[in-house]
Amino acid sequence: DDMLRTSIIAGGRQGSIRYQGDIAHFRTDGFRVHARQRATSGFGRAGITLGGTDYAIQYLGLDQPLAENPGAVTRTELETNPRVADAPSVRRNARKVVHQGQLGVSASRETHGGDASVLVFGGRRSLYNPLTFGIVDIGRTTSGASARFGRRVSSAQRITVGGDYQRQNDARRNYVTCADTVLIAIPTVSCPTPGSEKGALTLDQREIVSSTGVFANDEILLGRNFRFTIGGRMDEIKFDVRDHFITANNPDDSGDRTLRAWTPIAGIVARIAETSSAYANFSSAFETPTATELGNHPDGTAGINQDLDPQRSRTVEIGYRELGRSGIAYDAALFETRVRDELVSYEIPASNGRRFFRNAGHTTRRGAELGLTAGVGAAVLRTAYTWSDFIFDRYVTDSAVYDGNRIPGLPQHRLQLSALVGHTRRFIVIEGEGASSSFADDANTVRAPGFAVVHARAGVARLPAGLSLTAGVQNVLDRRYAPSLIVNAARGKYFEPAPQRTFYVIAGIGRR
Repeated sequence: DDMLRTSIIAGGRQGSIRYQGDIAHFRTDGFRVHARQRATSGFGRAGITLGGTDYAIQYLGLDQPLAENPGAVTRTELETNPRVADAPSVRRNARKVVHQGQLGVSASRETHGGDASVLVFGGRRSLYNPLTFGIVDIGRTTSGASARFGRRVSSAQRITVGGDYQRQNDARRNYVTCADTVLIAIPTVSCPTPGSEKGALTLDQREIVSSTGVFANDEILLGRNFRFTIGGRMDEIKFDVRDHFITANNPDDSGDRTLRAWTPIAGIVARIAETSSAYANFSSAFETPTATELGNHPDGTAGINQDLDPQRSRTVEIGYRELGRSGIAYDAALFETRVRDELVSYEIPASNGRRFFRNAGHTTRRGAELGLTAGVGAAVLRTAYTWSDFIFDRYVTDSAVYDGNRIPGLPQHRLQLSALVGHTRRFIVIEGEGASSSFADDANTVRAPGFAVVHARAGVARLPAGLSLTAGVQNVLDRRYAPSLIVNAARGKYFEPAPQRTFYVIAGIGRR
């Protein structure tokens, strides 16, 4: 599919100055129709130590002039021609154009009694995003700062406190999409400029999101074999919308909303032997809707959705870990998470692919995880298994009751396997991954098929002139499958197909 990625990576030290960076260019025509991508990214970091304090400056940049979106397809399309794209996505030229950069400056210092660090950052991002239902054009600035201080109160106790502030300022404009009418020379109210994909303005607003948080954490050693941790975080997040598109038929939709939460944590680790330990954790989480999620109203109005609440969860986890005894390491865990007001995305038939969000009353997520690593001669075998039992306990919409249904998009069983044979100069790796079927909608009426795929690669390094080569095959058995689902999609468009059998070669040259 004409995929090519080229990258240059460099790093080193000159006196007390440390530096590292990379720049990469990526292009592909994509496995599917209407899936071309072009992107250049860069990263740079430089640091220096002065008077016992480490200073660093870091930059991240992305220039993505093209990222076409082929959209999701039906089950029949997945099985007959996974390369096909969603017809409205092609007709309306759905894609992204992104330009962004972020600069951060940090300082950290360690002392005999503790440590401290400070970070300040700022950035800009532009997004031009034609979609099937319209065109979204956003100009964004971000800024923030954080500070953390840790101190060892005694040989058995360490306290850490800190806080952070972040601000996001978006200028958002939405337009009618006229991409499927550009050849029509007759202007209309919605598409006043023939030949232009950008039609009439439908939304113009400033969206400001600010977040303030403080946290504290206390670690205590109890004897030689027990470590206890307790802490918590307080967050306040404010959404402020200022409507600039006010007419006789379009009232002022300005408004604001402030969300707050206290999220405690606690945990204990028991050292059973030199290479094994058991642990138990309690944690809580607070997830607000994004500005986009709060702004998408099924009735087409603008402003902040005052009815969409943040998602709050409580998790209990217990586990056991063994590292390295007789060449075998494993990690086993059981968990249960209870969620209130879980954020659920959905579409409606008239939305042309636009996503909306609502709250499910209560959900329970129970699961088990097992990871195993074993060394056998020159081979290393790894496996990871996850069992997930995720249920809507109480979930009622205006038209249906989903109590007792499974949460869609999440397979109950997932397994990963890998075998590495070789060493640092020559190696062969075979990997496998599989997942059971899962539901694609809240009503549990549509079931997405499970899948099992195999990947393989082999490589050789330290050739003359610092050359290294790796060759591989993704999806060796050429399976047709969709690891990504669009849950609660309209028009039966649930599936995002993965590439079929793909060959690749990686060549590298460099010196240390």
